[in-house]
Amino acid sequence: MAVPGFQIWFKPLLSALSDGEVHKLSDLYSQLADELGLSAEDRREKLPSGKQLTYMNRIGWARTYLKKAGLIESPGRGQCRITDRGLQVLKEDPNPLNVRYLKRFQEFVDFHTYKPKNDDLASNDSDEAKSSTPEEVLEEAHRELRETVSADLLDRVKAAPPEFFENVVVELLLRMGYGGSRENAGRTVGRSGDGGIDGIINEDRLGLDVVYIQAKRWDGTVGRPVVQAFAGSLEGVRARKGVLITTSQFSSDAHEYVRQIEKRIVLVDGKELARLMFEHNIGVSTVANYEVKKLDLDFFEDS
Repeated sequence: MAVPGFQIWFKPLLSALSDGEVHKLSDLYSQLADELGLSAEDRREKLPSGKQLTYMNRIGWARTYLKKAGLIESPGRGQCRITDRGLQVLKEDPNPLNVRYLKRFQEFVDFHTYKPKNDDLASNDSDEAKSSTPEEVLEEAHRELRETVSADLLDRVKAAPPEFFENVVVELLLRMGYGGSRENAGRTVGRSGDGGIDGIINEDRLGLDVVYIQAKRWDGTVGRPVVQAFAGSLEGVRARKGVLITTSQFSSDAHEYVRQIEKRIVLVDGKELARLMFEHNIGVSTVANYEVKKLDLDFFEDS
């Protein structure tokens, strides 16, 4: 038999967590493989990249989808535990438990924003499925991967100690070309000790201009008063530009305020922070690279 698709693992994984205890995902691989009757050959099958076993990859994706739907949670690295919502779903015993079922939860809908062109819930003969080119399928898959990894990045940053968050900010600024050397950046953007980071950093390696940085792990929405106070603080450090970073989000009036003032202030919310970390390879590593090629018509022009 072939390794089942990732949706098939939803119910077995959720059932394995039904005791309400914290489980390591690594401890569940064999248990779930036994439950679904995977052969030794199935368990040796790897993804096309050759970097990961197929069944482990699909169980991992099942965990991600269930987590996004609020059925399980991750109390620690590589750990998972069923939630009250997950226990309620088990009581309902949906058949099947799949992506369509998970869409009843708004958190999952927000995560699963793309249209699943190859979803086994939709007809393979639909016009939408027929209109999808291979390039579009690849782009949709890459977008989902990027959004999933970015969301996990933000979760980890929120759960990490304040010092780690501050190191992430310094590292990101360096990767983006600010601050000159690591030593200079670490010195000018010092640790505040209150779960945030404040300081001045060079906008370029020569120090021709400076940017005032404030970054904090706020829990709720950051409104205009915080941004207004930040704008005022630029005066005290003789800076014309500033970057305000939060792991949550900014209100609409906060965005409107920075559009109206003369000073140049950039607001970086949690989503943008995770996107920048992904883009600049902070907290992520490359698993595989795929080249997309097309026919070179010029090569055959004289044939």
